[in-house]
Amino acid sequence: VYNTYEIKNNNERSKKIMKFRHEWKHEIDFLDVIVLRNRLKAIMSNDIHAKNGKYLVRSLYFDNLQDKALLEKINGVNKREKFRLRYYNDNINHVSLEKKSKINGLCCKEQVKLSDEQVKAILNGDEINSKSELLNEFMFKTKSQGLKPKTIVDYVREPFVYPAGNVRVTLDYEIRTGLNSTDFLDPDRVTIPANTGAVLEVKWDEFLPAMIRDIVQLHGKRTTAFSKYAACRIYG
Repeated sequence: VYNTYEIKNNNERSKKIMKFRHEWKHEIDFLDVIVLRNRLKAIMSNDIHAKNGKYLVRSLYFDNLQDKALLEKINGVNKREKFRLRYYNDNINHVSLEKKSKINGLCCKEQVKLSDEQVKAILNGDEINSKSELLNEFMFKTKSQGLKPKTIVDYVREPFVYPAGNVRVTLDYEIRTGLNSTDFLDPDRVTIPANTGAVLEVKWDEFLPAMIRDIVQLHGKRTTAFSKYAACRIYG
């Protein structure tokens, strides 16, 4: 599914072809994680970036003074976006800026790797000149919308992939919040458990193979609009 639209970057407009993917989310418990892990291992492969089948994720989410991204998520706004910084396995030398967009129930993620200087500039609220359209868009919106760091979100992810349909299934658990802490580059920053269980996410392109559709079904679990950012912002 493809969609073309215009984005305003520092008073210039550029057309970008974005690929949107289907996405399911289910709130689950740890017993479900064990059941699903065994099912998924039988037919899917581990993500090549996972170590021992999993990795740690740390994100720093941005929002404006009116909590636009948070409220749009809570209110189920049909077209919305949010920005975050992210790194994996405590590797602060490999930080990416990501933009997550959702339109008509479909999702898209854009990302760009940042230099150490760019990360520090973002955290300090300094201006950045870049050839990256995504980074320029983010910098424009920090000014026009007043985007600021809001909270750190940590969790463990077990990722599985399947080539047909470009399917990606993830099991996320041990979700923790940094409360109002935004000290993103300190791997030892104390976070506390968020008041939530685990999350099953299923993403695919044009089709979801029937056997994967079948194995991710859990009795009594329904698709939800769960957001780790929203769950962690309950605390501040």
